[in-house]
Amino acid sequence: MKQFIRKLFGIDKLLAEKEKAQLETAKAKEEERITKMAPKERATAKGEPWVSVLDTKVNKDNPRNGFFELDWNDLFIVQLKQAGYGFDGDPEEEIVDRWFRDLYSAMIQSEGIDPKDRTAGYVNVTRLPGGKAEIE
Repeated sequence: MKQFIRKLFGIDKLLAEKEKAQLETAKAKEEERITKMAPKERATAKGEPWVSVLDTKVNKDNPRNGFFELDWNDLFIVQLKQAGYGFDGDPEEEIVDRWFRDLYSAMIQSEGIDPKDRTAGYVNVTRLPGGKAEIE
């Protein structure tokens, strides 16, 4: 009987519109919350892999040596593992280092340079607080 009366007077449509408006409001609030987050937090909240270069330094005495400070989320590590860069139990820094070396090699090769003939400095990984690493 309730259904009949709701349908007869259009109350069912009003209730559906109200529910739709509430869902849209909740979605808008969630989007606003996400836009206020830092990029890493935003990507993680959206379930997306994320990596970024936080800092780049070059040794003023020897420009062949320098470092990139990278930061990433757990989803990026999962993506790298799925791509064959690591296995469960591997330190995250090593997994990212393998990926970064491949990325570097691909860039060098795209310029027509054989990475084996390229002389460069050494790579040193220093673990930093907060799950970060400095790669020199």
